[in-house]
Amino acid sequence: MRTAVFALTQQGILCAGRVRSCLDEGAELFLPERFLAVPEVMAPIGDAAAIHPFSRLRPAVQEAFPRFEALVFVMATGIVVRMIAPLLRSKLEDPAVVVLDEQGRHVISLLSGHVGGANSLAQQLAGALGADPVITTATDVEGLMAPDAWAAELGLMPWPKSHIQAVNTALLVKRLPVYQLSSRLITRDFYAQWLTAHRLSWQSAMPAAAGSDQPLVILAPPADLPSAADVPPGTLYLVERPLFAGVGCKRGMSAAHILAALQEACRRIGMPVARIAALGSTIVKAQEAGLLQAAEELARPLHFFSQAELESAIAAYGLQESPFVKKTIGVGNVCEAAAVCCSTGRVRFALLKTRFAGVTVALAWGL
Repeated sequence: MRTAVFALTQQGILCAGRVRSCLDEGAELFLPERFLAVPEVMAPIGDAAAIHPFSRLRPAVQEAFPRFEALVFVMATGIVVRMIAPLLRSKLEDPAVVVLDEQGRHVISLLSGHVGGANSLAQQLAGALGADPVITTATDVEGLMAPDAWAAELGLMPWPKSHIQAVNTALLVKRLPVYQLSSRLITRDFYAQWLTAHRLSWQSAMPAAAGSDQPLVILAPPADLPSAADVPPGTLYLVERPLFAGVGCKRGMSAAHILAALQEACRRIGMPVARIAALGSTIVKAQEAGLLQAAEELARPLHFFSQAELESAIAAYGLQESPFVKKTIGVGNVCEAAAVCCSTGRVRFALLKTRFAGVTVALAWGL
């Protein structure tokens, strides 16, 4: 996930640097501009391209909040609460927010613990830093697998939002959900194997038994959804989200090479390649035979986007650009921007730009 790390003090910046080194995909640092000219502070940070200086914290947080999947703050929790409070929209849309003290002793999952992944991020950072994770969501405290907690990991969105609490409350009193799988899921076998591996019993989708007080969780594609008013209070849908693949490649790359890169990219996020809903790239690659053939073999649509469309996505998400790529084709970010452009709405990155010997791939979930 794209992560923004904020710090305010010299000690906080040192901790932020440690946080960044713990994240597999790296992170972008938001630091007070007054420290940029202080060598002893900046020397341990390294990559200057990943640093965003700010003069005031509030505007910097306002800009980053809709652009990143996760925000990590190395500062007092009270400061963070005041910064993010006016920006909150929904537990299904807000980014994960995690807070650390400057010594890196405690890692607090503050916001979007389940759907946004803040609980997992807090545990990851705590393990890497030797810190104590602070997790307060009830199901996690009780060691229970709440459906909305693992849904995001599998590219699923809980719906309706108002039913999440009822299902999790039932779970807390040991009324375990009944899981059902729609026959129209893109990768139904994958979900079945995952549920079985995690000892969650499931059955084929069918009407719930009349009068049953056992919660029902249905994994389904968007086309299967009834109106929200027709969903019983104890029923929660986990809706299949589209996975978009942005692809960049050198001239003359074979379809086999591109498909291998896509398969490996999907493997890294624990998904089968069949989960990809659409591919995207730059209009410059519109005649690239290997890319066209790869899309044909996957039986997925392939969209080519203009420089203006890619630049708009870069600006909207604050994506980093490569000076070399920009000089070569006129736009500095292809695969991440193309993944964004595949969606008609917002996205959350599942895999940032990853290089595979001549092919770059980025994966993003549509929201």
